Amino acid sequence: MKILCVCGMGFGSSLLLKMTAERALQKKGVSAEVEATDIGTASSVKADLILTNNEFASQLQGGSTVVKAIKNMASEDEVAEAIDEFMNA
Repeated sequence: MKILCVCGMGFGSSLLLKMTAERALQKKGVSAEVEATDIGTASSVKADLILTNNEFASQLQGGSTVVKAIKNMASEDEVAEAIDEFMNA
């Protein structure tokens, strides 16, 4: 599984979200490749799941990749819930 964490520049909140997702995945015992990137690059990167904020989620939806909006990028519980929703869909 590949998870893409997206923000405007690809090195601020997406990096925080990447670290949060990695901790959530580790607690679940799930192996995944997690990458941080910017909104301009995100649509050209193949991934199974995109985690981002509400603003960028609306811009990225409509493709073949599942997009989940995260309100608090430091919340392991919220990110874990988004990953669970994706895995159980």
